[in-house]
Amino acid sequence: MVKKSVKIHLTDGLEARPVAMLVQVASQYESKVYLETGGKRVNAKSIMGMMSLGADIGKEITVICEGGDEEEAAASVERFLVGGAS
Repeated sequence: MVKKSVKIHLTDGLEARPVAMLVQVASQYESKVYLETGGKRVNAKSIMGMMSLGADIGKEITVICEGGDEEEAAASVERFLVGGAS
């Protein structure tokens, strides 16, 4: 299992379009990918779950990945959250 603490640097935070893009990034990997903040954990491959997270710019979240490609998944999700690119 890989856990990384990441501060969101996306201009619009995790609103509809960035959430859809993040779900696409997470879905490229076989590993389970979760985002956690404020005691709430959601599946990063679920658009509805991600929309319910309500994470804004500057918010600290934890990326949790578990599986065969967990390192790559965590790195890719982190890159997206800090700069908007996968």
